[in-house]
Amino acid sequence: ITVRDALNSALDEEMSADPSVFLMGEEVGEYQGAYKITKGLLDKYGPDRVLDTPITEAGFTGIGVGAAYQGLRPVIEFMTFNFSMQ
Repeated sequence: ITVRDALNSALDEEMSADPSVFLMGEEVGEYQGAYKITKGLLDKYGPDRVLDTPITEAGFTGIGVGAAYQGLRPVIEFMTFNFSMQ
């Protein structure tokens, strides 16, 4: 199994088990992620739980923190790690 497939499987498993889990990031929906980690998740869980965001890492990170404070379980995907350090 590839790392990509393992990550996709883990996301699918958690989203299936818990309706409060959602995924957001740049191109995670229609494009299925820069590295195709989110392949098939938009079709399976819909746009309410797989959210494409604009190119604003600080913005969707803040949304994720706020969602977690409210009891949701956000998964935030950064296209590349260096954007998380800004």
